Amino acid sequence: MMALLLLEGFAEAVLDGPGLPGAAGAVPHALDGRAGLLFGEPAPALCAWVEYATEVLAGEPGLEDRTCDITLPPSAGQAVAGASKPARVLAYAPPGLELLAGPMVGEIALCAGQVPAEALHARLGMIRTRAAARLRGRAHPAPASLRRDWGREAVRESARRLPWAGFFTVEQSELCFRRFDGAMSAPVERAGFVSGDAAIVLPYDPARDLVLLIEQFRYGPFLRDDARPWTLEPIAGRIDAGESPEEAARREAREEAGLDLERLEQVSAHYPSPGANSEFFYCYVGLARLDASMQGVGGLEAEAEDIQSHVIGFGRLMELVSSGEANCGPLVLLALWLEANRPRLRAGA
Repeated sequence: MMALLLLEGFAEAVLDGPGLPGAAGAVPHALDGRAGLLFGEPAPALCAWVEYATEVLAGEPGLEDRTCDITLPPSAGQAVAGASKPARVLAYAPPGLELLAGPMVGEIALCAGQVPAEALHARLGMIRTRAAARLRGRAHPAPASLRRDWGREAVRESARRLPWAGFFTVEQSELCFRRFDGAMSAPVERAGFVSGDAAIVLPYDPARDLVLLIEQFRYGPFLRDDARPWTLEPIAGRIDAGESPEEAARREAREEAGLDLERLEQVSAHYPSPGANSEFFYCYVGLARLDASMQGVGGLEAEAEDIQSHVIGFGRLMELVSSGEANCGPLVLLALWLEANRPRLRAGA
């Protein structure tokens, strides 16, 4: 059997992915100055998900799949030190987005045996979006002044599965976590909805004291049997890989309302439902010039968007919040923030 050497992307997925099949037995190995993991006798299960991942990523920039002769150390299954053996070398490092490779390959590996490779290839955009969200989660933790300053090392994840995968995914883990008495919990199972990060912006014209809301059909209220599944919302959208939250907010304002924002005031960055949802919101009030002529229907036809824009006065916005007609959480949050900060914004207009 040919040896297997996993470099960027693939190696990170093995190290970060609890429960990936055949991941035991790896030996650190470097090739051309790049650190990786070497399998002298790769397990069939490991080979199977490697084949699947390379099929999903076929044609992607940064995918490397080649063979070469390498020297295997005894711990990698080679009895005679110094002897060489043909090895399949795999790496995935998309140009400009190299750090996304590990989380992307990890998610792809979890889909093996559940989602046809061609179907998953069509969803690589959302896989990149989720990978970028994971990287932001690692890089920008919120402060810990009241809560415990415990990190991910206080959680021991023994397995992870993907019971459902589509445009969004559901992931299920078996894990233990540190209790407040210092002991580790008994093993528990947790499942969560995995989407990506979103940028949310409420456009506001401080000179005219106007806001812009959008209205559209929403599947969530429909699932709840809501009698009126059309909701009033701020502008919102997923943050694409390689895009900052601020860039996403400005892009979505153009796509959904044909609006160019002048300045963004960050309101909050938060989890709307952390018990079972990885989604993370970056919320802004966006200063812009607004008038009644901006009311109309927009959105991207390619995404089946049908979005009505409403330009209303600030007082009308607060009436909608008070009556409950504005029943979208981020809109209520942004309206209350605007109520508190409106005098400052108007004074500077």
